[in-house]
Amino acid sequence: MKTDLIHSLTDSFEAHAQQAENGVEFWLARDIQHLLGYTEWRNFMSVVSKARTACEVTNHPIADHFVEVTKMVDLGSGSQREVDDLMLTRYACYLIAQNGDSKKPEIAFAQTYFAIQTRKAELIEQRLLEAERVQARKKLTKTEKDLSSVIYEQTGGNQDFALIRSKGDQALFGKSTQAMKAQWKVPDSRPLADFAPTIILKAKDFATEITIFNTREHRLGTERAISNEHITNNEAVRKTLIERGIRPESLPPAEDVKKVERRLAAEEKKSLKNPDGLDS
Repeated sequence: MKTDLIHSLTDSFEAHAQQAENGVEFWLARDIQHLLGYTEWRNFMSVVSKARTACEVTNHPIADHFVEVTKMVDLGSGSQREVDDLMLTRYACYLIAQNGDSKKPEIAFAQTYFAIQTRKAELIEQRLLEAERVQARKKLTKTEKDLSSVIYEQTGGNQDFALIRSKGDQALFGKSTQAMKAQWKVPDSRPLADFAPTIILKAKDFATEITIFNTREHRLGTERAISNEHITNNEAVRKTLIERGIRPESLPPAEDVKKVERRLAAEEKKSLKNPDGLDS
């Protein structure tokens, strides 16, 4: 395919991209019809029908990707009439392209274009989730340092911090820290939290924040009192999670957060050198 045609098609597809009220990118089917080289709506809709089936087979809700709408079109007489149309997500466009006639240069282009665009969206979502987990781990580290300081303030020493934290783990997981480290295959030298999913990092952080607040508020001055407070808070968080169908000790471990952090830093450094796109 010639370079000038590729540039022309890229400009055409991007020019017709629109944003829904919730920020989701979409294309209108009647625009895509012509961009893909279909002159007859009826013929194009047969391709759309196949794409809908493919969407259902891949367990994606059809209604989320193929939204029925109507719009007004101009007639030669100067009047207007209402016609059926579809709002198509990027994924819907990808499926339509995959089910189109690949002999058409427009279809061949669209198959690659939307595959890349879909992959970019997946990468962006993945990186956002990874960044959220890294931030949650940093936040927990800070909160636990604050708890250590509060323990020192209230008891005159912070040698009990590790014991209090481990009692919190027992209350949250229903298992000891060591048992969870063995289950998640965490090296002895590494903190359990470095391999915890984001939801667990936030749960531990929330329980610890409450412990800090109540330790100061109620002037708890012994290891036993602070431990009981921390146990109560972790038990309450555990109860909430279980009520929402999340059993902490049954969750699989997440990737080593240190590896994730290094990867994100390397990708950021690389993107500064190559700001034109994402690498797969």
